[in-house]
Amino acid sequence: MNYHVVIEKLCLCAKQQKTEQIRSFDTKEEAQEYAYEWADSLNNSFCGKHGFDVEEVGDNFVISVEVGGFMEACEL
Repeated sequence: MNYHVVIEKLCLCAKQQKTEQIRSFDTKEEAQEYAYEWADSLNNSFCGKHGFDVEEVGDNFVISVEVGGFMEACEL
């Protein structure tokens, strides 16, 4: 069984950097660890006008984009 980490929506920053939207893993633990690391990386490397958070959905992990998370709204 595959476990997935998915970015819910690609904001303008993610699109410009050609960020992938989904990654698959063999174990749920690998997917969970990667999801939190990926969200942290996105929070630290993008414009700061939005934030990324991880939500567990079934056996998968969704990285949500919180518009206005850090400063003002970013284009989605």
